[in-house]
Amino acid sequence: MAVAGQEVELQVTAKDEVSNEAPSSINTNQIPATKHYRWWLRVAVYIIFLLAGQATATLLGGLYYDKGGNSKWMATFVQSAGFPILIPILFFISPSTKSATSPPPVATIVLVYLFFGLLLTGDNLMYSYGLLYLPVSTYSLLCATQLAFNALFSFLFNSQKFTALIINSLILLTVSASLVAVNSDSDNSSNIPKGKYIIGFFCTLGASAGYSLYLSLLQVSFEKVLKSENFRVVLEMQIYPSMVAAVGSVVGLFASGEWDGLKMEMDGYEKGSVSYIMTLLWTAIAWQICSVGILGLIFEVSSLFTNVISTLGLPVVPVLAVIFFGDKMDGVKAIALVVAVWGSVSYVYQHYLDDSKLKAKTGLLVRANDGCDNA
Repeated sequence: MAVAGQEVELQVTAKDEVSNEAPSSINTNQIPATKHYRWWLRVAVYIIFLLAGQATATLLGGLYYDKGGNSKWMATFVQSAGFPILIPILFFISPSTKSATSPPPVATIVLVYLFFGLLLTGDNLMYSYGLLYLPVSTYSLLCATQLAFNALFSFLFNSQKFTALIINSLILLTVSASLVAVNSDSDNSSNIPKGKYIIGFFCTLGASAGYSLYLSLLQVSFEKVLKSENFRVVLEMQIYPSMVAAVGSVVGLFASGEWDGLKMEMDGYEKGSVSYIMTLLWTAIAWQICSVGILGLIFEVSSLFTNVISTLGLPVVPVLAVIFFGDKMDGVKAIALVVAVWGSVSYVYQHYLDDSKLKAKTGLLVRANDGCDNA
């Protein structure tokens, strides 16, 4: 009986330790073994969508500006205008009927869509300014600071704990962004005025912060507001806020007067009017593919994991920008790239440790259950 009592105490302790684990940890252990491979397959597909869409959209956005495009609101519009391609998929996915809780009021859902749509509009506009006033390679390096902002917002909204590795990652990413900032004189060789470079620099930082806030609040919305386990919810959370963001971008396009210059911009595009339209079209499609990957990973794992995966594409875009756009990759920028990757790897390793710790505690709980049954 004493042995049984010790085993029951071990079981309770293990349960308490697992229940106190940070919710941002990867929760693959909570998935039944029979469905585990399906979960990994979905996660793998979302990762491919995110990385491929992100790299393609960033390069096409740079191509738009590089070949004669100049409209910030048009670049903002295409980041959300591709949502209609996702609407047909909704007809093949039935609404969830297994939810343990009642759905939120329609008014609440509409407010959520409006909030995220307006947040996306402002965030996409800042990204557009960043791509306009910065070389693509510099822009991509600055986007790595998104991890640092995400750590902060995850601490505030998603119960993320700061560890030595995460703090190390934040310091390295800050150093990387600082190196890019002090290297602005080198980038100005591409005829970017100093004032516009500074605007692009801070707009990109602001956009990274805004998008990190967006990811963290999305996770909160899935967990606290929508409370549904259906991919249809993921698509709806992409389609309707994107619709709001697209409408907001159209309003900005007319209010700013940029609408009047689009015909001249298309006629003066270096690659021709057909290439102009196709560049914008495929940019819109690429951003939607990327967004589906992002939302899927948030839904299946967490916003933190999503941001970590996003930074895996960090080394790709600057290298491709050097190849296709002739961006300079001098010594300072190369060091900034290495430091940013180092910071990202540090962040990834922390998640690996968290996952291993959770697996060990879950195994302890299983063994305690087995021991209690035997006793």
